[in-house]
Amino acid sequence: MNCFYIITNSIKDKELKVTSRISEYLMAHQRTCFIQVKDDRRGTKKNRYTDAGQIPDEVECIIVLGGDGTLLRAARDVVDKELPLFGINLGTLGYLAEIDVQSIYPALDHLMNGEYEIERRMMLTGSVYHNGQLIEQDIALNDIVISREGPLRVIHFHNYVNDAFLNSYNADGIIISTPTGSTGYSLSAGGPIISPSASMLLMTPLAPHTLNTRSIVFSDNDKITVEVGPGRDGTVERGVASFDGATIAHMVTGDKIVIRKSEKDTRIVKISNISFLETLRNKMK
Repeated sequence: MNCFYIITNSIKDKELKVTSRISEYLMAHQRTCFIQVKDDRRGTKKNRYTDAGQIPDEVECIIVLGGDGTLLRAARDVVDKELPLFGINLGTLGYLAEIDVQSIYPALDHLMNGEYEIERRMMLTGSVYHNGQLIEQDIALNDIVISREGPLRVIHFHNYVNDAFLNSYNADGIIISTPTGSTGYSLSAGGPIISPSASMLLMTPLAPHTLNTRSIVFSDNDKITVEVGPGRDGTVERGVASFDGATIAHMVTGDKIVIRKSEKDTRIVKISNISFLETLRNKMK
């Protein structure tokens, strides 16, 4: 690789010291490097954190400095560029950004010498409908979460798979995740861990008010529909659909969100010999 673009979480690299080190090292090896500072305070709905239109056409790889959260946001913002993402973790060991600060220079050498692999991670697309009309649509690399809005209370959900009724239950919410997202919010809610190389959809309830509701794994060809049911005494319930914890779509009783595998995917550069199982073992101790 000869041309790079750096997206930096300025909260974790406040003075851009790490960013500058990377840029200087690449340029010292006759490579081209562009820098964009990611700043959560500048996020907008159209260009949340990274304006993909500002990435030059000659860029071959995007280096993301921060952590898994930073890489998740970058993946959503630049998905249409179809560029591989290389994550450098400025915090603790991550599942996506697994290279630490101490390993930066050897890692950059691997990139420049073409010694790497590219993993393709499936993404989700979610479409929210109100009275049959599409009101919001977005993608997610980790998960799409449908939950309550406002005061603490449960919501009644109706769930369908390929337009066939599956079940109904009261819960704090529902998580629909990818294999990549299975180690995130879904895991905290008691869901299983799925290898990131797999391609499937995982439905995990959040604090369901029933003893026989468990996570369910579906084929990547399946379509999952979640409908917000009525509130107490038939009142209108209010909820939200969250895409990777970023985009928020407001929902009310009768609204539906249709979730399926996206035609787009995220490309992750892997140069470390650390396998997913080893990372998992270190994280789970």
